[in-house]
Amino acid sequence: MAEVVLEHVYKRFGNVTAVQDFNLHIEDAEFMVFVGPSGCGKTTTLRMIAGLEEITEGTARIGDRVVNDVPPKDRDIAMVFQNYALYPHMNVHQNMSFGLRLRKTPRDEIEKRVRETAQILQIEHLLDRRPRELSGGQRQRVALGRAIVREPKVFLMDEPLSNLDAKLRVEMRASISKLHRQLGVTTIYVTHDQIEAMTMGTRIVVMKDGLIQQVDSPINLYDRPTNKFVAGFIGSPAMNFMVGTVHDGRIKSGQFDVKPNGELGQKLAPYNGKKVYLGIRPENLGLKGFTDIPEADNGIDATVDVVEPLGAETQIIASVGGDQSVVAKVDPHAHVQAGDQVRLLADVRFLHAFDIESEHNLRFH
Repeated sequence: MAEVVLEHVYKRFGNVTAVQDFNLHIEDAEFMVFVGPSGCGKTTTLRMIAGLEEITEGTARIGDRVVNDVPPKDRDIAMVFQNYALYPHMNVHQNMSFGLRLRKTPRDEIEKRVRETAQILQIEHLLDRRPRELSGGQRQRVALGRAIVREPKVFLMDEPLSNLDAKLRVEMRASISKLHRQLGVTTIYVTHDQIEAMTMGTRIVVMKDGLIQQVDSPINLYDRPTNKFVAGFIGSPAMNFMVGTVHDGRIKSGQFDVKPNGELGQKLAPYNGKKVYLGIRPENLGLKGFTDIPEADNGIDATVDVVEPLGAETQIIASVGGDQSVVAKVDPHAHVQAGDQVRLLADVRFLHAFDIESEHNLRFH
């Protein structure tokens, strides 16, 4: 097992800087997730760790060894790709043992590792099949098995579940998390899916435009986002943002008037008379008459545009003024339909406010 350390890492493609000043210390046996929108540099960073891309500037270490100039095959890592990359002419056993055979591993040791890994992944009955005879989920397990049998210091996973259907993705998320607990191998996992990131990662790196925005535990990213980008990226549905003006500790516009409490209320003092972004998550909004949230002059007047009954809750999308909208998760028994004028109540304990220019979260700056 090994820690992975990146210090002041840059990657440039000509005049384009894909990754800039990337600094990260991944602990031994940690499950670290890189998440962000397409083009943010997460896969490029993973490929630099793997040795598939050269580091333009900076240092990468795996364990106690600097690996900038070490070939991929000598880095003691195993990579699981989005497209599985299985050899179609080989059966499952041959695919899983291929890397060990290249290393001239003794036959008895190969057989032992393949059988043990197949048992962990529950694919013992598939060892004689070819990839074309397997489902997507089975192929993904074989790809994982091929990585596991090598007993590497680090697993690198590049969007391994993105080709699976929704139900299978949920199952495989749980399987990979369970595997990590069993094996205890340092794992770096790339995804654009923030639900995958939140449910799997020990810590998460949120990236945008090649820059780290925040590195933190899933719950801290959710509760304490450092800026508007992180706040909007983590959480599903995304946090609502509305522009309002600060007046005597309140944030107001023509359609809403809320009073943040505690620390955030104090942080707003220098912003009196200035505009800020008000942030509130859909689950922290309630529909007047169907919520325990006290009104206490904290309300948002809105017009319902879309009603989405989801069983355990109803999700509504509503217009606030001409150009702003909010999503709210409300009581499933609330009788509401498109076109209704409603009053949404904000749970002031969970309000956020962001500087208009820097987009920093005022609660934590």
